[in-house]
Amino acid sequence: MRDKFEQQLTLLNDMLTEMGGMVETAIAMAVKALEKLDVALAEKAVLFDEDVDQMEKEIERLCLKLLLQQQPVASDLRLISSALKMITDMERIGDQAADISEITLMLAGAPYIKPPEHITQMASATVKMVTESVDAFVKKDLKLAYDVIESDDVVDNLFNEVKFELIDSIRTDGGNGEQAIDLIMIAKYFERIGDHATNIAEWVVFSITGAHKRPKEKNPAQ
Repeated sequence: MRDKFEQQLTLLNDMLTEMGGMVETAIAMAVKALEKLDVALAEKAVLFDEDVDQMEKEIERLCLKLLLQQQPVASDLRLISSALKMITDMERIGDQAADISEITLMLAGAPYIKPPEHITQMASATVKMVTESVDAFVKKDLKLAYDVIESDDVVDNLFNEVKFELIDSIRTDGGNGEQAIDLIMIAKYFERIGDHATNIAEWVVFSITGAHKRPKEKNPAQ
């Protein structure tokens, strides 16, 4: 019975890794569409969110099956409950990638006020956070989870840079206002993706230690 349970836990890890890869793809498509103002890719990115939602449902079913049909010990319960929390955050990441692409569709047809360099940097940082948070869960790597939590400051700082630059652009030329507001919204979505990746890493800490890591705590793994 335990062997079968372990096999299902391995399947859970594999599915979480796959879902993590899917949200990475969702972010990558959204970023490329944003950079190129590619309408076709933006539309594809919006539709891709349905695949992410479906994967969430499949993982949720597996977790409930593990809880109902097996007799998990305390550490197993922490792992399964953490997985359920993590997929909620990953689903929200998929939603926000789709939201970014929806704004891209509205932006298409006009040149940028300025190249969205800091937004692209935010995208790279958030993809790294998502990847490493899922890796930390699969590998049970506590240090990597803490590293993800602490790296959220990088995304927050980039968001502030984007916000201040675009507000200054509005002051300089009021005609830039509508696009600037759209770009601030996009930056905010990336900032939220970073928050969700942080949440995932916090649930990794919980699954390993039984304690829920809160932001700004000292990293004991250092």
